[in-house]
Amino acid sequence: MFEQQPNVDSTALFNQLWGLTNELREKIDARFELHSDPSTKNFQNYSALVGEAHGSLNTFSGPEIDWLVHSWLREPKSGFCNMHLTVWLKSQIRVPHLAVVFATVPELFFFIDYVPRSDLFTDLDYLDRYYEPVNQTYLAFLEDSRFQQYISKTLYIRQVQSHTSLCYTSPVTEETLARVHTVAHEMIDRWLGWVDEAEPVPESKRAALSERDLFVRRTVAERDPDNKIAVRLFGAEMTDKLVRSLWGGVGVPS
Repeated sequence: MFEQQPNVDSTALFNQLWGLTNELREKIDARFELHSDPSTKNFQNYSALVGEAHGSLNTFSGPEIDWLVHSWLREPKSGFCNMHLTVWLKSQIRVPHLAVVFATVPELFFFIDYVPRSDLFTDLDYLDRYYEPVNQTYLAFLEDSRFQQYISKTLYIRQVQSHTSLCYTSPVTEETLARVHTVAHEMIDRWLGWVDEAEPVPESKRAALSERDLFVRRTVAERDPDNKIAVRLFGAEMTDKLVRSLWGGVGVPS
């Protein structure tokens, strides 16, 4: 999609989507204790080696959150931008992680999902508890002609998405933006309710859950097909550091 970008000014749309991202972040800040992680301080403001691409990547952690990424990236010449709000919980509870992405491609793109922490083929209680509640929302978007489901060509990316993930493009209109605004708040409110109601994970199972979480978080970051675009914009060395920042691996040997 990046390759097909026309030269358009997406500043107003960027500001609107970033405003929505910050609304969601405010709800997280109101619920969790968070501390900025110093390992990614150098990426609070970064820019391309050549061209006008620039961005901001901030990471946080806390007693209940293992890793939170709040970031944006813009390439003004093409009108491309994206922003991420991803929350990876610690192993005290087994509530799915939260992933939120907005972008302009140049149409509106959004991805919102509850990242599974259990085998949904066999853990039917987990499936019914965390994914059945969003199934009707998923089906409603499939039937809405304003939205076109986006299916990644990358096998692993499809593999890690739940079967109720909301991953769509749409024309940029007041109606589509309003629909995305509403569903984003619905998704995060539901998720926060789950966090408040969650039963604790037994101590004996927390280490294995943490190991699985970190593996998924690292692999998603490293296998993201958009990393190739980042190499073109920022060079291989900076891209490697950015990818490590996304999963919390700055300072960790390859």
